[in-house]
Amino acid sequence: MLADKDRIFTNVYGFQPWNLDAAVMRGDWDNTKALLQLGPDTIIDRIKASGLRGRGGAGFPTGTKWSFMPKAPKPDRPNFLVINADESEPGSCKDREIIRHDPHKLIEGALIAGFAMRARAAYIYIRGEYIREAETLFAAIAEAYAKGLLGKNACGSGYDFDVFAHRGAGAYICGEETAMLESLEGKKGQPRLKPPFPAGAGLYGCPTTVNNVESIAVVPTILRRSPEWFASFGAENNKGTKLFQISGHVNRPCVVEEAMSIPFRELIEKHCGGIRGGWDNLLCVIPGGSSVPLVKAEHIIDAPMDFDGLKAVGSGLGTAAVIVMDKSTDVVRAISRLSYFYKHESCGQCTPCREGTGWMWRVMERLRTGDADLSEIDTLQQVTKQVEGHTICALGDAAAWPIQGLIKNFRPELERRINEKRGGGASPMMEAAE
Repeated sequence: MLADKDRIFTNVYGFQPWNLDAAVMRGDWDNTKALLQLGPDTIIDRIKASGLRGRGGAGFPTGTKWSFMPKAPKPDRPNFLVINADESEPGSCKDREIIRHDPHKLIEGALIAGFAMRARAAYIYIRGEYIREAETLFAAIAEAYAKGLLGKNACGSGYDFDVFAHRGAGAYICGEETAMLESLEGKKGQPRLKPPFPAGAGLYGCPTTVNNVESIAVVPTILRRSPEWFASFGAENNKGTKLFQISGHVNRPCVVEEAMSIPFRELIEKHCGGIRGGWDNLLCVIPGGSSVPLVKAEHIIDAPMDFDGLKAVGSGLGTAAVIVMDKSTDVVRAISRLSYFYKHESCGQCTPCREGTGWMWRVMERLRTGDADLSEIDTLQQVTKQVEGHTICALGDAAAWPIQGLIKNFRPELERRINEKRGGGASPMMEAAE
């Protein structure tokens, strides 16, 4: 269990004020000039050494991502940092806690990360529904400017750096990095074809890196406390601490910072008071936000909560939004509801996603009520494979994976509903499972 002295986000619950004076008391903005004097290349090397991987879902090594940026930006094509605060994944709620209770960690991280990538400015793209969070962010940025921490000669370092907060309008697709760049430019939020990648041609055609809020907010602490300290937590290739957002059928839902690779059972027991109705009542878990496949109880109970551990059980860490479902859950209805979400949020640019998400939802609804044919289960599985991997962005994958997880783990339940509707009783597969 992570000790309090090792927590990076010490105000995640908002017991103290969010403002600059309180943030300084917590250790933020402590001689930031000295951190900048390390130089861009040293900062990037230290982030690489820490083993930090992106906290937005994909888990790409953060230091490596930063190193793709041009070392000598042209005057007419400056480098930019874009911070993804468009936290729209069902189940995810960690970035909003950082922004509303600890915004100066993010702003200081933006300055240091921007300096390391030789960026001219950072844009924080915040979700439209986060109204109070956006107000806090605007106020925190204004405080930093007033104290000379941002803007001309930021922190007295001789480096000019601006931070802009931009409010989105509530489109889930804008959480995809290139759709976010389109939206920032004032266009319709639709993903771009890659290449070119943002590091080559991103915001306004300039080199750009897009990072998650948590990925940027941990940077100052890593540099202050050493990469080795951060790398001391978690299994190989899964280093550091992580904010877990646990919702659903646990006794105490919460957002909590823990060491990577903590076993699922320990995470739930220590911080959530166990499963509602006891461990025997656990049905399944979606461990990384709605876009990763669900995992049956017996497979996840002792799984390490990290990128590799969850990949091994057929799912993923994603944003670490842990959605717990007990045996009272209508799991088919739950996945059908997620199918509707992806149908609704598809930008409509790619045919497999535009047509496939609606088709998959309609079949899921028929499976939910049992008004389907047994052969349609396999047809649905085939369609998810035709959508997955055949779209510009990962929304097609995100729509397909929950359904694939359902068919893989709960096919007997789908068959039972169809057979019951027909008046035929349990399926042979269900009887074999019993």
